[in-house]
Amino acid sequence: MSTLYKVDTLSLGDELLLGIRANAHLVYLGRELAQFGLPLRRALVLRDAPEEIRDGFLSCWKDADILITTGGLGPTDDDLTRETIAACLGRKLVHDMPSEVALRERFERFNRKPTANNLKQCYLIEGAEAIPNRFGTAPGQWLRDGQKVLIMLPGPVNELQPMWRDQVLPRLKIEGLAEEIPAYLQLRTHGIGESQLETNLKPIIDRYPGRLSVAYCAHMGAVDVRLSAYGHSLSWQELETIGSEMKAVLAEDFVDYGDRELPEIILNLLRANDRTLAVAESCTGGLLSSAFTDIPGASKVFMGGLVCYTNEIKEQVLDVPDCMIQQHGAVSGECAVAMAIGLAEKFGADYALSISGFAGPGGGTEANPVGTVHIGLSSPFGVWSHKIASPGNRLQVKERAVNGALDFLRRKLRKYEEKKEFVECLTLD
Repeated sequence: MSTLYKVDTLSLGDELLLGIRANAHLVYLGRELAQFGLPLRRALVLRDAPEEIRDGFLSCWKDADILITTGGLGPTDDDLTRETIAACLGRKLVHDMPSEVALRERFERFNRKPTANNLKQCYLIEGAEAIPNRFGTAPGQWLRDGQKVLIMLPGPVNELQPMWRDQVLPRLKIEGLAEEIPAYLQLRTHGIGESQLETNLKPIIDRYPGRLSVAYCAHMGAVDVRLSAYGHSLSWQELETIGSEMKAVLAEDFVDYGDRELPEIILNLLRANDRTLAVAESCTGGLLSSAFTDIPGASKVFMGGLVCYTNEIKEQVLDVPDCMIQQHGAVSGECAVAMAIGLAEKFGADYALSISGFAGPGGGTEANPVGTVHIGLSSPFGVWSHKIASPGNRLQVKERAVNGALDFLRRKLRKYEEKKEFVECLTLD
């Protein structure tokens, strides 16, 4: 695909501008579009007001090749996207019987009947095709107008993302609008800073002047490296070779190709080796457990988690000795290891991961100031503790603690369980 299409998005919803909900669609679609050669040119966020939807739509539609709208396709009075855009295009709204059948079948599964306002979701802009919605009631719409394409998607994340992945992106590829293969190769790293990462990779990068484009994207504790070619100066196979060289240089700091998150990688590796995991956490208050249970199929590996917030619960539930807490403190490597050992015994888990720390703003000691987190790990190969310092506010410390614990476990698994291959995906519970 040699044409660089102009791609815009319109995100509709008062809640986005009021700060009630984050615009997750921009992050998701921006990444997906760029990966397949359709980088976003412009993204507008608009209120659910007809005049603003009209002005925003017309501004983009006059010169965009592909326009994607999100939100405003639901049943309530403030869902005005389809009506307003139909008026802008001078087209009628046409009832789509297959969409109504699907809507009624969905309501029947929940022993409910659709109300009249629900049925307005079954109307499409004249000339548009419905994009079925397996997880909601509002179908999306695909409209080809000359050389332009309008794609309208519902607002809920759990509806939009499957529709994009299973229907919209494949169609963009079939119609020659999106690349068949990714436009860039991404390496995900963890535990190494952006500047040090660039320094380590520079000898490889310098061998491809004017041919290799390298971009860095820093996250909380992680840095992604995106490799692409200027023009068509490097083939995909050459990018893969460069990626393999970088992986070797990065060693343990290399996490994976692509954008898989640490919890999924860990669960896949544990499952491939027929291992189980349990977690115990104090300052993170359940975030570590949540990171694993967000992954479909986690129950094949993840046995459960405990939030042991007070010293008394650490002693009563995990059998952490009171004398140990008195001598070393609850935020210490000794306590974290004792938590992991006690958890492994209680749950019968192969791996037990624990977190204890000072999230702030109060607490902390001279030896362990606010932001100090101790991680404990019990495994079939031994027990370890790991100390990290997490600057930032309370929520940032908690997030960095979870990421640090996940990366510590990943490194140990790679070292001791590296003989078996990854399982590519987990089956649903």
